[in-house]
Amino acid sequence: MTTFAELLLNGISLGSVYALIALGFVIIFRATEVVNFAHASLLLAGGYVTAVLHDDIGFWPALAAGIAGAALVGAAVEFLVMRRHRGSDHSVLAIVTIGVDILLITELTRRIGTDVLTLGDPWGDAVVTIGTITIAQTRIAAFLAAALLITVFLLVFRFTAWGVAMRAAAESPSTAALMGVRLGRVSLGAWAVAGGLAAVAALFLTVFPTPGLERSTSVAALKAFPAAILGGLDSTTGALVGGLLVGITESLATGYQSDLAFLGRGIGDLAPYLVMVAVLLIRPAGLFGTKELARV
Repeated sequence: MTTFAELLLNGISLGSVYALIALGFVIIFRATEVVNFAHASLLLAGGYVTAVLHDDIGFWPALAAGIAGAALVGAAVEFLVMRRHRGSDHSVLAIVTIGVDILLITELTRRIGTDVLTLGDPWGDAVVTIGTITIAQTRIAAFLAAALLITVFLLVFRFTAWGVAMRAAAESPSTAALMGVRLGRVSLGAWAVAGGLAAVAALFLTVFPTPGLERSTSVAALKAFPAAILGGLDSTTGALVGGLLVGITESLATGYQSDLAFLGRGIGDLAPYLVMVAVLLIRPAGLFGTKELARV
């Protein structure tokens, strides 16, 4: 029972980080109706800036710089690349983001090389023991930070002019534009916010118990993609629920991998995608996604 409780708590913590990444997918999709496959490179860029600067300026200023850097990269991608192709088919724009991701990942992996970079976080390898349950402080910090950021975003999304503009653009871009909503600003803001959230997620994906930031860190963003899909690409609530489901599933599958040996090795990495497929077979739009209606 103790093992199950530890795996569950770790899964919730990891899932909250996946929810941050999935929320980035959702924000961009709601603002532009484009699936952003360049999200992994935004995550790696934010983590890299934090890792490079923390020795010189300290952890918290470096983290702020990493968040700002990832936000700037996201805004630059929107302004220099995506905006030039506005009006193109959404599937074409999605392919464009794949190209952008390849370019950014190639440059970042060249800079990182074979090194494993630390981000200088203040928690180290400290753990908290509650009864017979032991959990790393980084996991607790990840959950609290993700919960705070997601709450702030939902409040901004619900009560600010930018949030209203984004919801209007998601409902009907042409009508929103006629009502004075500047779609370019909405899109630019969405990419910047998604980049900032990805940078925070990069921190908690590379601290203890993982060794640090490396070239393969960007692959973690792909685990959040099933979270966004099974929750519903146009649902902020779905991103939260999907992230938690993926995190818990991965944690339990990895923790009980020896008991699931008949399913093959690496079931922990495969489990999120299996859950995604199972959900989509029942609800093609995701758990909270908007169903498309067609007149026949």
